[in-house]
Amino acid sequence: MSATDVPVEHTAVAEGRYAWRSRKRRRYIFGQTIAHTVLLLAGFFFTIPFFWLVTSSLKPNDQLFRLPPVWIPHPFVWANYPAALTYIPYFHYLQNTLYIVAFNVVATLISCSLVAYGFSRIRWPGRDALFMVLIATMILPYTVTMIPQFIIFKTLGWIDTFGPLTWPAFFGTPFFIFLLRQFFTGISSELSDAAKIDGCSEFGIYSRIILPLAKPALAAVGLFSFLWSWNDFLGPLIYLKNRDNYTIALGLYGFLSHRRSEWALLMAAATVTVLPVVIVFFFAQRTFIQGITMTGIKG
Repeated sequence: MSATDVPVEHTAVAEGRYAWRSRKRRRYIFGQTIAHTVLLLAGFFFTIPFFWLVTSSLKPNDQLFRLPPVWIPHPFVWANYPAALTYIPYFHYLQNTLYIVAFNVVATLISCSLVAYGFSRIRWPGRDALFMVLIATMILPYTVTMIPQFIIFKTLGWIDTFGPLTWPAFFGTPFFIFLLRQFFTGISSELSDAAKIDGCSEFGIYSRIILPLAKPALAAVGLFSFLWSWNDFLGPLIYLKNRDNYTIALGLYGFLSHRRSEWALLMAAATVTVLPVVIVFFFAQRTFIQGITMTGIKG
């Protein structure tokens, strides 16, 4: 059969399908273009504060509050950075902060994963009711429990120590327990059943099966804990009195005084403080996003 012998209705159907696919592809490209444009604009506006922070750290003092604002400093005052790191004992505060952050990350991962395993993989009377009580505690603002906690730590003699900023992490955090519980629930129970048949204990299932499969969720919890501990200002402000125990977030306040405030040095020190957070998130963003998205698959 030659091309001229193809029925007219078949040709019309083929042309209609081609036109429909072309319209669908054009709509898809148009939608993707709009979405990426909106995301780029939003990303641009979100980077403006960080750009202003970095540029202000390189400005002379007379350009910080000039109107109209100076976006690009001239000249670049690179000396602000070494001056900022020596104006306060920055590296000593960094050592204190790293100790608190490392302690909290490890303690949070241990405590929250154990509690989440109990709520998700072990059946016991009142489990769901107690989990709802745990979730309800997330409603309480920190200002409600701040004074009772201060009285407890004062009675223990922990004021002006790292104890109030570290040891509570071993008692778990409701939000992190919720995230891990949702992830653990999505893991097939057949794996646990097979391990039990082979004689594996609950702790063995937790450590050998659940934790290796939950690396994305654990990375998300670890990153959240790192950010909260690194940026915590109110906790050190309440419990730390001796300047030798200050963290970076509290130490940055040393650039401000009633007589004179070193704004350029403060911006430089703040830039150095923000960089570890940016670097950690840059390398862990894929695992972090995977852990956040997969916690809502089941549960």
